[in-house]
Amino acid sequence: MPQFNLLVAQKAPTADLYPALIASNVVNTHASFSDTPVAVVYEDVELLEKSNPSSTIGIQFEGEETIYGAEPVLKKLLATYPQILNGYNPELENHWVTFGLTHLSGKDFKATSAALEELNCHLCMRTFLVGYSETIADVVVYGALNANNQAVAAIRRNHLPNLVRWFKYIGSIDRIGSVVDAFKAELTNKKKTKSKESNFEIGLLDTDKGVVTRFPPEPSGYLHIGHAKAAMLNQYFAEHYKGKLIIRFDDTNPSKEKQEFQDSILKDLELLGIKGDVITYTSDHFDRLYDQAVQLIKLGKAYCDDTLQEQMRKERMDGIASARRDRSIEENLRIFAEMSKASDEGVKNCLRAKMSVDNPNKAMRDPVIYRCNPETHHRTGDKYRIYPTYDFACPLVDEFEGVTHALRTIEYRDRNPQYWWFLEALGLRKVHVWDFSRLNFIKTVLSKRKLAWFVNEGLVGGWDDPRFPTVRGIRRRGMTIEALKQFILSQGPSKNVVNLDWTIIWAMNKKVIDPVSPRHTALVKSGLLRVTAKLEGAPEPAVTEEKPKHVKNEAVGKKKVVFGSSILLEQADARSFEEGEEITLMGWGNAFITKIMRPDPAGDVTELGLKLHLDGDFKKTKKKVTWLAKDQNLVDVELVDFDYLITKDKLEDDDDVKDFVNKNTEFKEVAFADCNIADVKEDDILQFERKGYYRCDSPAKDGKPAVFFCIPTGKADK
Repeated sequence: MPQFNLLVAQKAPTADLYPALIASNVVNTHASFSDTPVAVVYEDVELLEKSNPSSTIGIQFEGEETIYGAEPVLKKLLATYPQILNGYNPELENHWVTFGLTHLSGKDFKATSAALEELNCHLCMRTFLVGYSETIADVVVYGALNANNQAVAAIRRNHLPNLVRWFKYIGSIDRIGSVVDAFKAELTNKKKTKSKESNFEIGLLDTDKGVVTRFPPEPSGYLHIGHAKAAMLNQYFAEHYKGKLIIRFDDTNPSKEKQEFQDSILKDLELLGIKGDVITYTSDHFDRLYDQAVQLIKLGKAYCDDTLQEQMRKERMDGIASARRDRSIEENLRIFAEMSKASDEGVKNCLRAKMSVDNPNKAMRDPVIYRCNPETHHRTGDKYRIYPTYDFACPLVDEFEGVTHALRTIEYRDRNPQYWWFLEALGLRKVHVWDFSRLNFIKTVLSKRKLAWFVNEGLVGGWDDPRFPTVRGIRRRGMTIEALKQFILSQGPSKNVVNLDWTIIWAMNKKVIDPVSPRHTALVKSGLLRVTAKLEGAPEPAVTEEKPKHVKNEAVGKKKVVFGSSILLEQADARSFEEGEEITLMGWGNAFITKIMRPDPAGDVTELGLKLHLDGDFKKTKKKVTWLAKDQNLVDVELVDFDYLITKDKLEDDDDVKDFVNKNTEFKEVAFADCNIADVKEDDILQFERKGYYRCDSPAKDGKPAVFFCIPTGKADK
């Protein structure tokens, strides 16, 4: 029996590793194979990815080609060592192997919960998943569960009795359970690998009393990636505790809010798979909020203030009491009534909570909780003339709507005491608050006010501009919903504030699109060279053949490839050739350069001769070039790439965005593409070979070229 190596990337996800490591250990501890132990070889992830970009695990038998991927590795092990586990029902075993590697991968938390329930039900009257002793099915599922933090946490809670019983028993089998213990020790001591699974066990309080979360966007702009994280985390915890998610529009500022933004937010949430159990509006509670403000005044805990804004801001910073702070309750009630009418006296005033003058936490220094605004509200029209601030409305509406746990970004941490002060002052139920870090990216603006500035200044095409961090913007750039969700959930509810690089999320996206993106050809028109290639016995005129769009995935479909004696090559390639050199025409075969005409040694090639050599070995050529047969209906395309909108990695609070605008952020090239591009539709994602991945922003139509946006891949991207 051949000895083999299990190749493991140093940063491979444990969801890939545990099943293969356990199976390998079963081989090592089996009496029949004691002389052919498995060697686990840890390789640099980049080295492994050079061999197979989509895999972080492989198996290498002596004298055989390496096999990559978690499931192929396991099946190769089982085929090579059938004696390691008694097979009772190979079809069922294969079912559970696939089940463990997909449903328990940890990439989809909702799917994991459903999978755990299915396992618990299946094991109701069974000791093993298949048959009457452990099989490869038990090995894989046990390994997958150990690699999934959500699954481990659920098992620890002991509410899945059948699964817990089976899990403990399989783990007690030394040749299975010991592998996990040893590997965890290695993680701790050597830190060779690091699980990508985020820890979602954050210790929410009083979950046994029910969990209601909420996502409260303001309809003053489009949903961006930071909002998406907040929405997904609130949904996760609502589903995890079998609770309820409220989508609530915080529509308290008619000057900024529009129905357009509200509709777009709902649509983007739906694309992310977030619908909520109910949709509500802060404006639904305006009357009740007004009554609570009156109650605060009657309790002597709020006062009306007509201090000028700049002076009020300075007094708050310096810890100086407002001259209006000691107005009588009667006077405050009278003025507040004037505010509700937006009278001349009313519009000069605002209502402030009477918390503190000089609290070290400046959020507690008598914040404004109501202000006049005579503009028309997009939902309530002209019914109201005063509106509550977010800081006042949020805790009260949370209490009104039964929210139990308010999860929000850490930037609100200083306002948590303020949040609880309102509830306590009005004798309302306390709501638990959990802070998590917001998503920050280098050279990226997430402030809606600053994003609106770019839109208003005409520096971008709109809120869905592919340079924007809005959900619509990054989707238009080519981000898939699947990759976006994977990325956000991989960040988890951590409180650690970091400035992320976009390469992380785009690398995730590449793994999603690469296996399913059709391969096509586009040649930049500038300096395009027409070449005559001759081959004895070649069909004349040109012929068209059906070829796979993706050589590794036949399911992607077929495309037309035209072969003929007249082809086009890019000038950059032609200038690199040497006479007599053998090159590879990608998707066709090898060819010899027989003639090069270049009047100016520093200039362009004007004529080139090639002779096909289809028996040539493409592995031996240094240059693999793209080409297009001239005799086909070539499609005009525009290839567009983008750069960051700002030049500074992180804008500080006192930075003016105008000082850091990148004035050159869009780059266009015109090109010819193969005839299949005529059938490409908007939003289709493909790869132009040797150029990169692209999303079709507008297809070829009415004589206009098709427009494609370049999709970053996470490596040396803008």
